[in-house]
Amino acid sequence: MASGEERYQEFAPPPALRPFVRVIWTYDAPDPTPTIQRIAPDGCPELIFDLGAPYAEQGDDGEFRLQPTALFAGQMTRPLVMRPTGPTELVAVRFEPDGARGFLGRPLSEATDRRLDMVERLAGFTAPTGDSEGQVAAIAAWLEAQRLGAGWTIDPMIRAEIEDAAAERPARVRSASEQRAVQRRFAHRVGVSPRLLRSIFRFRRVFDHAAQPDGETEGWLAAGLEAGYFDQPQMARDLRRFLGCTATDWAREQHELARAIASQTYKPSGPHPV
Repeated sequence: MASGEERYQEFAPPPALRPFVRVIWTYDAPDPTPTIQRIAPDGCPELIFDLGAPYAEQGDDGEFRLQPTALFAGQMTRPLVMRPTGPTELVAVRFEPDGARGFLGRPLSEATDRRLDMVERLAGFTAPTGDSEGQVAAIAAWLEAQRLGAGWTIDPMIRAEIEDAAAERPARVRSASEQRAVQRRFAHRVGVSPRLLRSIFRFRRVFDHAAQPDGETEGWLAAGLEAGYFDQPQMARDLRRFLGCTATDWAREQHELARAIASQTYKPSGPHPV
């Protein structure tokens, strides 16, 4: 990597991890812009290991505090606001929406809108700096050991519900008692309700258009109608809820990690194999 060059890469997980992990990604920014970054919800929890200077996250009180060097980010229902504090180098695991229960070992609802300190959990884990493929191989091997040790499982009913939501298929008709049971299982396995996850998926189908360099207002407005929004005000409410600003403002102001994660949707090639 050339000096000062920013780099974001995604890698497909090994076959044994694919039911649980959507992608493993790395990010390097030797000289990041010290500006606020808004990370929008995408419906997936993540495990993040920081090999460089940690990010500072804005709390509810408006103050910025350093994140731990290893953290688990649960489901998000609002934007994460943070800024770099120095040279950045990350290796991270993006789980499937319901894929992290075995890893976390506790209900995902306990991690919603929280970043849990994983420094002790990852004590002894090392990854080579400046080597994305080596970092991915290291975290994949560590995760596989975790999977085998804890016997991770997937709830078939919850996975089917998530696949329906991702494919924009109508929600299944259930009795009130059945729906309450689904909501409890969703809180345990996913961390948000089925309805909220559908809202996040719909929002992402619109928001990702803001990451295109030539994305115009008309483009994401049209995408909103295609995604199922009734009108612009309804879409604007979700943008404000999940992004904290308008799509136009986000597209104009965001740089580096926030834009790299969003714009990956539009790259022509898929994740690299590990």
